[in-house]
Amino acid sequence: MKARKILIIGFLMIASGWVGMLIGEQKIKVAFKNWKPSVIVSKESPLDLGRGGKEADFALFWKVWDRVSALYVDKTALDPKKMIDGAISGMVASLGDPYTVYLPVTQNQETKQDLGGYFEGVGIQLGYKDGNLVVVAPLDGTPAHRAGVKAGDFILRIKDEKKNVDRDTAGITLPEAVNIIRGEKKTAVELTLLRDGDNKPFEVSLIRETINVKSVTVEFKEQGDKTIAWIKLTRFGDKTQDEWNAVVSDIVNHNPEIAGVVLDVRSNPGGYLEGSVYVASEFLPPGRVVVTQQAGDGSQIQEKVSRNGRLINAKLTVIVNEGSASASEILAGALKDYKRAKVVGVKSFGKGSVQQPEDFGDGSGIHVTIAKWLTPSGTWIDKNGITPDFIVEMPTDGGDDTADPQLEKAIDTVLK
Repeated sequence: MKARKILIIGFLMIASGWVGMLIGEQKIKVAFKNWKPSVIVSKESPLDLGRGGKEADFALFWKVWDRVSALYVDKTALDPKKMIDGAISGMVASLGDPYTVYLPVTQNQETKQDLGGYFEGVGIQLGYKDGNLVVVAPLDGTPAHRAGVKAGDFILRIKDEKKNVDRDTAGITLPEAVNIIRGEKKTAVELTLLRDGDNKPFEVSLIRETINVKSVTVEFKEQGDKTIAWIKLTRFGDKTQDEWNAVVSDIVNHNPEIAGVVLDVRSNPGGYLEGSVYVASEFLPPGRVVVTQQAGDGSQIQEKVSRNGRLINAKLTVIVNEGSASASEILAGALKDYKRAKVVGVKSFGKGSVQQPEDFGDGSGIHVTIAKWLTPSGTWIDKNGITPDFIVEMPTDGGDDTADPQLEKAIDTVLK
């Protein structure tokens, strides 16, 4: 898959380790003493070692490699591929950016499955909040959603008896968490959660399923003699553009004609930047700036509307919540800045950086933060989120689970 600029929250995988290195062509043989067969590891020094006035000395890396290989008691545990993966992962993780990550083959494949809309698991998108593992969004109709897991829930502990894992999440990396929580369908995983504002943790036991969720759906809601199109947009993935076009065709051809659109991006953790620009272009005139990417040197790239949208004149309201992140915040921020739509709900997640993915020949990959993104008004929402025009909380008293005051307010707003 060609590299595309991508905004990711729960799709991120981070591995642990220490300073890594690039693999190249100078064929250097590393003989593991007392371990047969010997392993050939190729390496080259990084390009431009003097950049920024700093130099990298790989002598210590190879000295440690040799000593571990020679002295470690369990020779069967000396897996060169895993050691290299760990080293590269540690190098990337040393930047301190949870969104710049190296993805070994398995994690890279899982990330692609997420964006493709299918995987085996419980339906949770993961991220970090204040350095703690948190649920960014439970996907609708999945085991996590049915069990009442909510965006913003902190995950304190993960237990899987079949995998013989029972550990707290202090210091856990995203790939570690994902690897434990994911697994074969019909198997169980137990999570200990703490809801924001509560003092007492609680446990949920989830049975894994094959998760295959459409990224765009529409429901037509009758309000007296008027019809509202309620679009639920759950992520910006591989199939989103085609699914979006099909939904818009249904809206345009609907009889009777719709009176307005409610665009629901609650618990949408993000995805492809291009997807957010494409959807925003359905409602904004050509030439409008949807989002500005600002690189570390201050240079900027503007992503603009480049097509004629079919819902330019439709009345519009957007719903967000604490699980709306990244690309969904780009969309909501642009529509709000241009006063194209009122925003209803609660403050969004607050992720304001752009990642560029790249795949390597062995199936692994890397996501690198290349820029921060700004709304059309120049606002950087990182850690602050999008503040709705109308703050509407969801009920938390355990009463009517079908009540949706945010949707009700959005419909009321779009009809005014």
